[in-house]
Amino acid sequence: MKSVLQVLRKQQGKNSTLSEIYLNNQFICYGLEDIPRPKKIAGSTSIPVGIYPLGFNKDGGMNGNYYDRFPKLHRGMIEIKSIPGFSYVYIHIGNTHKETAGCLLVGTGYLLEKEDYRLVQSVTAYKKLYGMLVEMMEKGEVFIEVTSEGVTQ
Repeated sequence: MKSVLQVLRKQQGKNSTLSEIYLNNQFICYGLEDIPRPKKIAGSTSIPVGIYPLGFNKDGGMNGNYYDRFPKLHRGMIEIKSIPGFSYVYIHIGNTHKETAGCLLVGTGYLLEKEDYRLVQSVTAYKKLYGMLVEMMEKGEVFIEVTSEGVTQ
């Protein structure tokens, strides 16, 4: 069974990109990334538009921190794999573009503050999305599709 997580970019702030996230066409939460850049700046560039497989990464300090924080839920960091020129790109908790490190943050809502987007209730959104993704990933392949509607590339 193949499932698709859709990241539809909707708005761009000065340093942030806001998206809506759908799982098999059902709205789940909002997403936040850095802005797109013509030339990648490590830890400060959004994920390129495209379709990528998701997988578990069970290495590194972030994995240990999430396991300690969510021992009954955590099975490994959900990594967005096979992004040309990118590595260790995760879906994780955070509120502002300063916390993305080039990854995708999730939240139940958002605010616009000082020309940038900020997510709210990131832990709530993460736990909901993570649980759904783990269940689907255990049954088969899951892909993420990143598209831009309201954001220039």
